[in-house]
Amino acid sequence: MHVAAAKLTFALHYATSLKDKRQVAKSAIEKARTKFNVSIAEVSAQDSLKLLTIGVCVVSGEASHAQRSLDSVIRYMEENTQADLAQVEMQ
Repeated sequence: MHVAAAKLTFALHYATSLKDKRQVAKSAIEKARTKFNVSIAEVSAQDSLKLLTIGVCVVSGEASHAQRSLDSVIRYMEENTQADLAQVEMQ
């Protein structure tokens, strides 16, 4: 069993309330979970208006498959989230 995980930090420039942030987070998380069947959740900075931190985890029988899947999720999140990807921490 091989696990690949990452913490993605997004900058939310246009959020004016926590409700705006939660809408962006919920949309991004559900889209990624549905498309890739990964474990994904908002993991920190939950009360911060301008930062969104999402944790993603992929489990696979092969290390290379887990890493490719995680890379695909990161690419998808960067292209399809209404925020700017500021940082990626691979675990």
